[in-house]
Amino acid sequence: MTLSVLGVALCVVLAAWWTVGQERATRRARVVLAVQGDPARTWSAAGRRWWGRVGGRREWLCLPAAGVVALLGSSPLPLLAGAVGVPLAGRRLRAAGARREREARADRVVALCGAVAGELRAGWQPAQALAFAARTTGALGGQEAAVLAAARFGGDVPEALRRAARRDGADGLAGMAACWQVAVDGGAGLAAGLDRLEAALRAHRDQRERLRAQLAGAWATVAVLAVLPVAGLGLGSALGARPLWVLLHTPAGLGCLLVGGALEAVGLWWAARIVRGGEQV
Repeated sequence: MTLSVLGVALCVVLAAWWTVGQERATRRARVVLAVQGDPARTWSAAGRRWWGRVGGRREWLCLPAAGVVALLGSSPLPLLAGAVGVPLAGRRLRAAGARREREARADRVVALCGAVAGELRAGWQPAQALAFAARTTGALGGQEAAVLAAARFGGDVPEALRRAARRDGADGLAGMAACWQVAVDGGAGLAAGLDRLEAALRAHRDQRERLRAQLAGAWATVAVLAVLPVAGLGLGSALGARPLWVLLHTPAGLGCLLVGGALEAVGLWWAARIVRGGEQV
């Protein structure tokens, strides 16, 4: 019972700390911006900010989940496991966010190539077409000012594009730099080169999406392997076997928990590595 109370107290302290932080942020916003108006609207805005913070720090949800398991099993071990899982989950979530950003940046580069080619065929000069397309698509990111300045004032546009291509997912800008340099030095059509580059980038993206769709079944298998132990615990609890008490309060159960958790982690890591290797082929 003491361990259960300890787990509840820890969860309450964490919730109170989070709430106090939100109240301080709300008071600072009111002082700086002189927020006045409908209280319901103020609470709605505070709720949206709180949800934004939770969405941006979803790894901290490991602690409440671990607290529930600690209460059910009357042991602090799940809380320790949840604390260890917070940085691991955060690393995984950041990697997934970086991958989504990389793919979004690659899509913007494809849109940039098509937009520049279209504006060139409409009769615009290359510098004007690049400036309009860059502002429309946002493909150049933090290098937009440098690239547009080079295009407007006669600088080295290919080199500026190559620097912008160093960002993760913006590799297509290196091809755009090559097309720009060939068009300037050899007099080739820039629009035709950008059309071929856009087609190649789109084909690569479509191939990646098809491969990912084919590997969806493999990822589903990995997810099932991850859920099976939890389903086993739930089934044992439904049958009255008290699996959590056995795992958390007996030497044999603790040994099985350590060995099984290690094997589960290694199995999931190996299966995910195989599937990711297939995605990179």
